[in-house]
Amino acid sequence: MKTVILGSGKGTNAKAIVQAQTKQLLGNAEIIAILSDKRESGILEIAKDHNIENRYLDPGPFNSKFDEKSEQAWIETIRGYEPDLIALAGFMRILRPSFIDAFEGKILNLHPSLLPSFTGLHAINQAFDHGVKISGCTAHWVNEEVDGGKIIAQAPVRIMQGDTVEMIRRKIQGVEHMILPAVIRDLSVGSIPFPES
Repeated sequence: MKTVILGSGKGTNAKAIVQAQTKQLLGNAEIIAILSDKRESGILEIAKDHNIENRYLDPGPFNSKFDEKSEQAWIETIRGYEPDLIALAGFMRILRPSFIDAFEGKILNLHPSLLPSFTGLHAINQAFDHGVKISGCTAHWVNEEVDGGKIIAQAPVRIMQGDTVEMIRRKIQGVEHMILPAVIRDLSVGSIPFPES
């Protein structure tokens, strides 16, 4: 199962996936490329450290989405890898319908809340501000609704009285690092089905 990872930041989730691959814990999945919209992102360094093909691609002028020109360049580049799965690991762009259509039923996202609660940006802060006692993360398929695709798996974390936002972030990252490689593995061996197109 050829897998391309897209990310924007430090790449901690990508690192968890790559480490699982190194330990032969990814089933039939193979990470064939890691792409980033940030030239100096940690995720590209992780790819280099593990000899995985990696590329910075110009995201265009907007902060949170692609324009048509940059989107087409991304689509064409990703198509060149012929991926079976595209894993968004801290990829901070809202994908337009044309991008989603190009890879229908192949885009997996990880969101730091128990969806459908706290969609969009700053989900951990939203949960903290609401005073919820359980949060977590959700692996889900990407559709045209932001964080609205079919849920694949969720992992909860308990929020204790004295927890700060940063403590909650670290707890959620801990379960993210377990759930994302596990979902990719299960997709690769067929125990989690891909969506029917």
